[in-house]
Amino acid sequence: MAVQLIMGLSLLVILHEFGHYIAARAFGIRVEKFYLFFDAWGIKLFKFKKGNTEYGIGWLPLGGYVKISGMIDESMDKEAMKKPAEPWEFRSKPAWQRLIVMVGGVVMNIIVGFIIFIFINLHYTKGYIPTDEVNKDGIYAYETGRAIGFKTGDKILSVNGKKIDRFIDASSIDVLFGADIQVDRNGEILTIIVPDSTYRSLKGKSLPMFSATNHTFYIDSVLENGTAKKAGLQKNDKIISIDNEAIETFGQFSEIINKSIGKKINLLVLHDNIEKSIDLEMDSTGLIGIMSNTNYAIKEYSFGEAVKYGIDEAFMSVIVNIKGFKKIFQGKEKVQDSLQGPIGMAKIYGADWGNWFRFWKITGLISMILAFMNILPIPALDGGHVIFLTIEAVTRKKFSDKFMERAQVVGMVILLSLMVFAVGNDFYKLFR
Repeated sequence: MAVQLIMGLSLLVILHEFGHYIAARAFGIRVEKFYLFFDAWGIKLFKFKKGNTEYGIGWLPLGGYVKISGMIDESMDKEAMKKPAEPWEFRSKPAWQRLIVMVGGVVMNIIVGFIIFIFINLHYTKGYIPTDEVNKDGIYAYETGRAIGFKTGDKILSVNGKKIDRFIDASSIDVLFGADIQVDRNGEILTIIVPDSTYRSLKGKSLPMFSATNHTFYIDSVLENGTAKKAGLQKNDKIISIDNEAIETFGQFSEIINKSIGKKINLLVLHDNIEKSIDLEMDSTGLIGIMSNTNYAIKEYSFGEAVKYGIDEAFMSVIVNIKGFKKIFQGKEKVQDSLQGPIGMAKIYGADWGNWFRFWKITGLISMILAFMNILPIPALDGGHVIFLTIEAVTRKKFSDKFMERAQVVGMVILLSLMVFAVGNDFYKLFR
C-alpha cells in the first residue's frame, strides 16, 4: 500500500511542479530548485545541478516544490527579497505572466488526469455495455435500489432528462448524490427520484442500486485460490439453487451470496448435465472467485469516445468532490468520516501489487483532486497566489512583500493544521 501511494503521489507531485517550472522558464524566470519531497534543514537524499537549477530529492515526503527566484513561497527567503528585483525574477514580471506560472501546476494535474482516464478507457476497460443492450432484459434492482423505487426489469431511459449511451453512467457516483432517472416499466414511463443521500446508503456495501445482471448465467471462469475453486466449482457450471432457493439471474445470485457472508451455504450445480451438491464456506469478503458470462455485447471505444468519456470521468471526479465538500459544510457529513490522510489513501490503493487498472484509476482521481485542492483560495496554495495576482491585475496595485510573507505564514499554518488533523484522523479510524 505504502509503495503504491508513494509511487502515485511522487509522479503527480513531479508533474505538478513541472507545470510551474515550464511556465516560469517560458517567461525567462529563473528556477533555483526543483525537488521531490522537502529538503528541510538542508538535508537532501540526492541532488545535482544543471544550469541555474538544482534538482534533487529531499527527505521529508510531504510533496515537493520548485523555488522560483524572486517569489515569496514556503522557503520564506526574506533576504533575497530585500535586494533589488532582477530581470529574471518572478516579482519583476507582469501580473498576467506570474498568474500563468501559478496556475501551471493545476493545469498540468488536469492534463495528467485527462490522459490517465483516457488511457484507462483505451488500455483497460476498452469498451462498455450500451444501455440499449441492458434494456433487453432490464436492470436487476438490489436492496438499496428497491428502497428508492426501482424494480427488477426496469429499462433505463434517461438520467436527468439526458439519454445515456453507457449503462455504467446510470449508476455513477455523481448519480448517487441525487438524480431523476426515467424508466420504462412494462410500457409505463416512470420517473424515479434518487435522493441526494443515496451515496450514504451504499457506504460499506458491495452491491450498487442496480446492475446489468438480470440474465441467466453460467460460470465462465474460476479464479485460482478462490473459495469457489476450493469448493470444486468449475468452468461452465450452472448454479441451479442456493439453499434450495432457485437461482434465475446473476443479480439474484450476487444478492444471495452477499447476504451469506461468513456462512456456510449449499449450492446445487449442473455440470455436464449432471446435478451435484456443493457446500461452500463464505469468508468475510463476500467474493467467491468466479466470473460469469454476460448476455450483452460490449461496444469497443473508438479513440474519440475514449477521449470524450475519459475527460467526462475526470471532470466528474472533481464535481463529486465538490458535492462532498458541500455536504460537509452543510453539516450533512462529518469531517472525520470524509477526510482521508496518507493512511486512508494507501488503503484505497490497496495491497494488490498487480492491479495496475486500480493503481491508474486512483492516481488519475488524485490528480484531479490535487488540481481542485490546489486552486482553493488558501494562502500558500496556488489558489491563494492566483487570488492575490488577480486582484493586482484588476487594481494595478501590488501587495507588499510584508503582506505576502504574512499571508504565506497564515496559509502554511492552515495547511499544517489540516495535515495534522488528517493524519490523526487516519490513526483514529485505523484503531477504531
